[in-house]
Amino acid sequence: MAGRTAPRMTQTPSQSPAAVGRTRRAGTTALAYFHLTKPRVIELLLVTTLPAMILAAGEMPPFRLIVEVLVGGALAAGGANTINCWIERDRDQMMRRTAHRPLPHGDVKPRGALVFGLVLEAAAFVLLWTTVNLLSAVLAVSAMLFYVFVYTIWLKPRSPQNIVIGGAAGAVPALVGWAAVTGDLAAPAWILFAIVFFWTPPHFWALSLRYFDDYQAAGIPMLPVAKGIPAAVRQIVVYSFVVVAITFTLPLTTDNVGVLYLVTAAVLGALFITQAIRLARDTTPAQAIRLFTYSNTYLALLFAAVAVDTLLRSV
Repeated sequence: MAGRTAPRMTQTPSQSPAAVGRTRRAGTTALAYFHLTKPRVIELLLVTTLPAMILAAGEMPPFRLIVEVLVGGALAAGGANTINCWIERDRDQMMRRTAHRPLPHGDVKPRGALVFGLVLEAAAFVLLWTTVNLLSAVLAVSAMLFYVFVYTIWLKPRSPQNIVIGGAAGAVPALVGWAAVTGDLAAPAWILFAIVFFWTPPHFWALSLRYFDDYQAAGIPMLPVAKGIPAAVRQIVVYSFVVVAITFTLPLTTDNVGVLYLVTAAVLGALFITQAIRLARDTTPAQAIRLFTYSNTYLALLFAAVAVDTLLRSV
């Protein structure tokens, strides 16, 4: 109408190019720190934690406890992986598989990575101690200490048996899950620990076959490099039989798993051994990565069977 003025439109000033650049850099840096934790490795470790909790409880544990244990376990594993990346930053530069990691790529400064890893470990210990129990906190941090000092610093650059002994660190999350529920450790927990412990060598040796040239260039005495591919493949087959045999001992220590678990263990185990034997006949990188990929599936489905069988029997 006449005499009225149109309302003034206000505009929010857009960010300056410098501000946009800072935001992007901050996002890139945060993502780089996230990748230092090796999230895919964390996922695999947590896959063994929850089924151990369910088996220990004989049913689904309280949701809050599950969250506390999984968050604490993720922080502990992420801290250990970050410190591992800090220690191995020079070796990682010599390997195509790892040259893109944040430290050798220059996305994160070494001091920042070390502080980040230590903070994650401290947070994991405090969280597990204050919300779960002291045993689970001690186990989680002890896995980091073993992984860093025994495996990364001592064994990996010196012994072809590095992953055999060092693999114990990756088996500890099963103990953490059990201890979080019961406050102690019993035979079923140690069986789960043993499954992961003996699964680790064929899993990782298959990867080292795929990246044989990388480990050789970096001077890391992984078994295929130190003892030769035929010797490594023989050991892969042996360990595959051992881990499958161990899986059948779990029902001897607990009534919470039965036929469903045993059938699953038998089928998955037969496929695991078949893949290992195929690698013995065909030692190409393609077959090695097939075994490596299947080994991830094997462990995840086996522990899922532990959880599902326990839950079904609790109904």
